[in-house]
Formats: sequence, structure tokens, C-alpha cells
Amino acid sequence: MPIAGLGLHIIIAIFFATHAIRSGQDRYWLWILFMFPGLGSLVYALTIWLPDARHSRQGQQVVRGVRRILDPSRELREAQEQLDIAATPEHRLRLADALLGAGRASESVVQFQAVLSGIYAKDAAITVRYAEALLEAGKAGEARTTLETLISEQPGFKSSDGHLIYARALAALDERVKAREEFEVLVGYFGGLEARARYAGVLQAWGDRERARALLDESLTLAKRMPGYARDLNKPWLAELKRLDGVLRAA
Repeated sequence: MPIAGLGLHIIIAIFFATHAIRSGQDRYWLWILFMFPGLGSLVYALTIWLPDARHSRQGQQVVRGVRRILDPSRELREAQEQLDIAATPEHRLRLADALLGAGRASESVVQFQAVLSGIYAKDAAITVRYAEALLEAGKAGEARTTLETLISEQPGFKSSDGHLIYARALAALDERVKAREEFEVLVGYFGGLEARARYAGVLQAWGDRERARALLDESLTLAKRMPGYARDLNKPWLAELKRLDGVLRAA
């Protein structure tokens, strides 16, 4: 319902913009709040306004994600500066993630190895990220071994991201039967469109046009039924599905 001629989402955005100015937040928040008042307000509330979210690891990751969009090299610069000041495992882990996000997977692997050689040696979540760095660095065999060791040592640990990395590693190793089994399970429960887009790409690379066609049709129909915010979050993978669909239709 409009309030004094303005939509409620605009009123909320103005409230958060005022808070941003008074609390000395970076000016890019003003741009986000007024360009995307609904989503921007939600992100600001979770990462800045709510103290618990602001100081949580998840909240910090969202902030870093926004910063990567506005200044792609900022997170990498800041992570390196923090490690130079104090070579703590936490700072090294931040640099490892930043390097991976910047497409420098081989360097990321080195940092993850250093982290996993210390007190975080048995940390399952970090091990999954390490496996992803290995995969992106072209070391699919090592990524697979890393995840299989994790599964054997911590059978109760569950990770959809780890499952996807494992399936991708199998595909990269051309272990088609096993990779297909893993991907078929993944598309049944994985949140978002990434698993579907990656599987469709693998199927096309294998020349399995029939299964690729069925998966693309199903995935694009699913995308149409998603709420707007979900499509926004999956924008890169939706674009990849559409690209693969175009390639298949043109072939």
C-alpha cells in the first residue's frame, strides 16, 4: 500500500539509506538501495543493519559478493593485505576463496593446502572448497580422491556443493557411467539451476542429444516458474541453459 505517495519498498530503502549515511557505510550502498530498493534493502538489512548478520560469516560473504560486483579486485586486494598483516588460518582461507573467485585456482590450491595442514585439517566444508579449487585448477583426479577420502572419513557429512564438484570431477575424468549416476541424483534435489546447467553441458559434450534436450526443456520450464528473485540469483546459470539450448537447436 502506498504511503504518502511512495511505495513501502521505497520508504524502507530511504530508511536504510539514512542509516548508511549516519553510520558511515560505503557510498555504493546508496546506489544499491535506490537502484534495487526491494532486494537492496533486504541485503542491507541482513549484512549491515542486523548486528548478528553483519558480524556473522554468512553476512560477511554476502557483503563480499556485492563488493565483487562493484569492484572485482577489491576482495582479493583486501584478503592479501590481511594475510600480509597477520598470517592466520582465517586470513589465509579468505585469500584462498578470493583467489578461487578471481579464477586463480592454482594459487588458491596452495593456500587451501596450507590451511588444511593445521587446525582445520579435518574441516569438511573447507575440504569441499579445496576440492573445487583442485577441479578448477585442472586436477580432477585429486579433487575426486579428496572428496572420496572425506566421504570415507566423515560419512555423516552432507554437502550438495561437494556432490556437484564430485560429479564434475568424474565427468572431467570421462567416467561417464558414474558421473551420469551422480548428476541424475543431483538434478533431483540441488537448489538452483547450476547442477542442471553443468549436466546439460556435459551431456552435450558426450553427444547425448536426447537426454540433453529433455533436461534443457525441463530446466527452462522450471526456470519460468521460479519467482523473480530466484531467477535473479540463478541468472548466470539460466543464461548458460539458454545458450546450450540454442547450440542444440542449431546443431
